Amino acid sequence: MLRRILALVLSALCLVTMLSCSRKEGGAASGKITIAVIPKGTTHEFWKSVHAGAVKASRELGVDIVWKGPVKEDDLKDQIDVVQSFTAQGVSGIVLAPLNDKALGGAVKAAVAAKIPVVVFDSDLQGKEHASFVATDNVAAGRLAGEALGKLLGGKGKVVLLRYQEGSASTANREQGFLEGIKKSPEIQIVSDNQYGGATTESAFSTSERLLGAQKAADGGVSGVFCPNESTTFGMLLALQKAGLAGKIKLVGFDSSPKLVAGLASGQIDGLVLQDPFNIGYLAVKTMVQHLRGETIEARIDTGARLVTKENMNEPPTKELLSPDLEKWLGK
Repeated sequence: MLRRILALVLSALCLVTMLSCSRKEGGAASGKITIAVIPKGTTHEFWKSVHAGAVKASRELGVDIVWKGPVKEDDLKDQIDVVQSFTAQGVSGIVLAPLNDKALGGAVKAAVAAKIPVVVFDSDLQGKEHASFVATDNVAAGRLAGEALGKLLGGKGKVVLLRYQEGSASTANREQGFLEGIKKSPEIQIVSDNQYGGATTESAFSTSERLLGAQKAADGGVSGVFCPNESTTFGMLLALQKAGLAGKIKLVGFDSSPKLVAGLASGQIDGLVLQDPFNIGYLAVKTMVQHLRGETIEARIDTGARLVTKENMNEPPTKELLSPDLEKWLGK
């Protein structure tokens, strides 16, 4: 009887071990580090540069990455599902750009409880579960945009802030910084700062059209505009072009794409605040690998930002930010 009980106990222990190993397949337990990299979306040029940087880090450090995120930057449920799926798979670590600073909290807590560390990048997350935060100092970057627009307008005029979407910490911080920066020109009036462009160029274009019309932009009701990300900047540019106001109303935007670079070169965009998305992806993966290997990492890592204008856009460091060589890393 005792032998039978011992045999059952040993069998149960073996089954637990097998399930644990199966869950960790492809993760740290198999001897190969596998890191899930989850962006806010996969269509904007910004995320393609982040992906390229993550690939570079994975090759240098000898780890595997799995790149997966929602197609659109407003698909919160899909992003939560992706985090939960990677947690269930037992990856070695998760590198996440959360779509919402609160809503991803539960999924991140569950991952950490399952002994899967999380590094947050690009946009902050409430709570202290994640091991590090790798991103631009978005308040400082927004402030840079506000000060630049103030100078472009000679310290006078009527300004519109087209926000991105509620719950996005990175853009909310840029918007806050912009308002701080523009206040250094006390004669500038903020005529609108409560409209959201949304996650797509189409929604940003539609909101921009309504906003320009409501403020009588064609009759001098708007002197300058700030947009806090790629899609809002391009949506506003399209609306200004349609209204015949591109190049007449000062436009300062955020991030880069071939179409935004063309707008900058033509003088229809007056300034773009650029992050270094390649470096963000690179450092986010590198920080996770250091953490998994027991090295000390910083709680917050600032990846920097700079203002690009038509005058400095062809300088070598700036040109690389505007038009990174993604094919080298992504093969397309």
